[in-house]
Amino acid sequence: MNLLVVGHVVHKKKENRFFAYGPYVREMNLWGEYVDQITILAPFNPLEHPDPIDLPFFHSQVSLVQVPQFNLTSGGEIIKTFFKLPFLVIKIWKAMRKADHIHLRCPGNMGLIGSVVQIAFPSKMKSAKYAGNWDRKESKPFSYRIQQKILSNSFLTKNMQVLVYGDWPNESKNIKPFFTASYSETEIQPFKERVLENQSQLRLVFAGGLTVGKQPLISAKVAESMILRGIDVRLDFYGEGEERGRLESFIEEGQLQNSIFLHGNVNAETLKQAFQETHFLIFISQSEGWPKVVAEAMFWGCVPITTEVSCVPQMLGYGERGELVKGQIEEIINILESYILKPELFKEKSQKAMEWSRQFTLERFKKELQSILQVKIKID
Repeated sequence: MNLLVVGHVVHKKKENRFFAYGPYVREMNLWGEYVDQITILAPFNPLEHPDPIDLPFFHSQVSLVQVPQFNLTSGGEIIKTFFKLPFLVIKIWKAMRKADHIHLRCPGNMGLIGSVVQIAFPSKMKSAKYAGNWDRKESKPFSYRIQQKILSNSFLTKNMQVLVYGDWPNESKNIKPFFTASYSETEIQPFKERVLENQSQLRLVFAGGLTVGKQPLISAKVAESMILRGIDVRLDFYGEGEERGRLESFIEEGQLQNSIFLHGNVNAETLKQAFQETHFLIFISQSEGWPKVVAEAMFWGCVPITTEVSCVPQMLGYGERGELVKGQIEEIINILESYILKPELFKEKSQKAMEWSRQFTLERFKKELQSILQVKIKID
């Protein structure tokens, strides 16, 4: 089977192997276990070296059909894209014609064009991974809404399963609630209780892009306020982005170098160890699909304090295994102080978070692929 992947992630190359954003590659490597060939249609940057967060594709038969990057963020970019469009459509159409299974990565610019071109192939097996917030009540860019409308229209998307995060009412038959897995059943360890009391250090973590939308500075301000109240706090940041400079200035101005640490992009094992040792994930993101860091933190009993976006309320059992907040600093501080006063409540939610997240293992993910790719899957 030739699996065609149409997406917008920029790919890189090192020592004759293609690399790209780690969580995406880790997932596609699982898909690759059950196909003969992977054809990737996506942007490629030959001058960019892989970051620590990037991973290589493991499949021995991976080919890349290179397309130019483009965006629709300004009038000038829209005009440039207009002239690139015929070239993009022809390339996608040719690749889809040769594929046995078409897989779209949405939402994104390439996913938008791919969702239109796939209409011309009603008889081919198809799937789409919508990695953003599917909740129709939430505001989204116009291009995202177009992708939602096309993908959820079972007349336009014949023979396609659309994988979305969360279980949403009144959706068409081709919409399939889905999840993302990071850990294997073989990695599961007994519940590790963390001491939480006035005398112990309160461990906090933020993981993800240091971007405006994920509001990492709120996590830093929470830590600072707790420290000013006489509480021993350590906050670890894992990730990179344009907000790093602001965080560095904030740490320096507040003389917080012994309490707040910026680790940059790290590998999965380092992040896993951090979750195992930390009490709370402080993740005040403005938009998510299935936030992997929330599910990963929960897998190790690290209690998430996060915003009520997308399917996050479903993940947290509407507050049974974590805290849903608006993002106000005083609100988060009050929650943390209440846990310190009631450590048994922290233990209860920590255990519930862990039990829920451990349903979604790599083994279960592989089983779900069986119905999507329509092949027999051997589980080791």
